[in-house]
Amino acid sequence: MTASEYIKHHLGHLTLGDKETFWAIHLDTMFFSILLGAVFLFIFIRAARRVTTGVPTGMQNFVEIMVEFVDQQVKDSFHGRSRLIAPLALTLFIWIFLMNIVKLLPYDLLPYLAHMAGIEYLRINPTSDVNATLGMSIAVFFLIIFYSIYIKGAGGFAKEMFLKPFGVWFLPFNFVLKVVEEIAKPVSLALRLFGNMYAGGLIFTLIALLPWWIQWTLGLSWSLFKLLIITLQAFIFMVLTIVYLSMAHEDH
Repeated sequence: MTASEYIKHHLGHLTLGDKETFWAIHLDTMFFSILLGAVFLFIFIRAARRVTTGVPTGMQNFVEIMVEFVDQQVKDSFHGRSRLIAPLALTLFIWIFLMNIVKLLPYDLLPYLAHMAGIEYLRINPTSDVNATLGMSIAVFFLIIFYSIYIKGAGGFAKEMFLKPFGVWFLPFNFVLKVVEEIAKPVSLALRLFGNMYAGGLIFTLIALLPWWIQWTLGLSWSLFKLLIITLQAFIFMVLTIVYLSMAHEDH
């Protein structure tokens, strides 16, 4: 196949339904996101069941480091009281990290195996699909709205929507600004993660078109750099979620 056909093929999705309609489902995104979520649960549940009171080693040590790291981020950024925030932050960080890091697997391996099994398209990185990142960010958005009403009450939430920042005389203008501000939160969360992962996948695709000796040189260098981006993007998504939910808990 030509270079353009190769790029189009590797950036395509295994889709259920008409690709041109809203209701089309990207089966590869669904499969790998659920699979990696199950991997996350398996690792942490297994570590929890084997926990010891002595000096932690192996998987228990890793899990404890992750839990303590996320817990510290919540303590630093979240100023309300909720038992949900720390588990949510931990879930987002580890799950997104796992969905990002599968990009570092040999680029053509799983698509080639899928092709041998008769599957035409297979994109293994769920976060390079805007549907997955928007799904997570919309869930965070609903939590923001829920806690805004739960903490401030319906009246307090309405005042925040209609009276800030310019008071009662600019009520319609206040409402438009607030709506834009709230919608920008999930959109920025989703597009930041999606854009970085999609761009990284596109670069891997372009590297795969080069001669093999250049592939190894550039591929290794880009993979090491991408490992930093992968971790950073998971961290940013988690921290912004904590900050947004902390803002929802603040009652002025």
